[in-house]
Amino acid sequence: MLIDMHVHPIFYGPICNDDAELENRKNAFGVWKQGPMDFEELFAEWDICGITQAALLPLDLTTTAGCWVVDNDQVEALCGMNPDKFIGFASVDPHRPDAVDVVRKAFEEQGLQGLKLNPAKQKFYPNDPVAEPIYKLCEQENKPVIFHSGLSWEPNTPTKYCHPIAFEEVLIKHPNLRVCLAHFAWPWVREMAMLMIKYPNVYTDTSLLYVDSPEEQMMELFTKDMGPMWFERCFPEQVMFASNGPRFRAFKLKRALDKVPMRDFARENLYYKNALRFLTGKGCNHYGRGEDDPASE
Repeated sequence: MLIDMHVHPIFYGPICNDDAELENRKNAFGVWKQGPMDFEELFAEWDICGITQAALLPLDLTTTAGCWVVDNDQVEALCGMNPDKFIGFASVDPHRPDAVDVVRKAFEEQGLQGLKLNPAKQKFYPNDPVAEPIYKLCEQENKPVIFHSGLSWEPNTPTKYCHPIAFEEVLIKHPNLRVCLAHFAWPWVREMAMLMIKYPNVYTDTSLLYVDSPEEQMMELFTKDMGPMWFERCFPEQVMFASNGPRFRAFKLKRALDKVPMRDFARENLYYKNALRFLTGKGCNHYGRGEDDPASE
């Protein structure tokens, strides 16, 4: 079992029928050399590395760019076509006056399972009061939030909004809100590790920028940017497999991670168990550690 927790379905064929919309999507996301793919091609690539499910992430840029990079309705439609394979997330621009209503509809009517926010693209600091009602709703509905954190290649995304330390007040104020600071907050890997040690409700994922080859980058992440045992000993339930597709290819990342030394329990956590915990909140003891994991002893 392998769950990819960070996928942007911008080129999924069924939602690529409008040329103007697709062009806006490419420009907003900063990917121009790829094009629409059908499900047969997509799932053939999944089979190469054993992906069984993927979280599909939209992004609402209503007030900052006048468009969506995939909208909630499109994610709902894609999930309806493949409910056993796709895990649908919602998005909302926090500056919208109807932001809470959009999120409530996504959870209660559209069946979406979490929220995606990008402070750099949506131009808000994580602790901005404008986002507080959204966090409260996610907490009430037991829905997790995936934030972009660290560097972004997308156009017009100031990194100042996404430094991992900028999220700490949110983590303190909302101890029951499951939060993923995506991309290991690269290049601030150690700051990211510090937050996971302090806050059991914070997660991250492996969809970071490949400065080197995927193999070199993953080995660097798990053995040099962090100590080689940090993941297993300190936060074995807080790191999830994620690719950041279509910017990066999941099969290359999986091939690279397979070469990183770790015990079986840690690899199973990384590849799917942590994603299930993040999505549902189930399977963690009071301290956020699985009761059957060595790190909980």
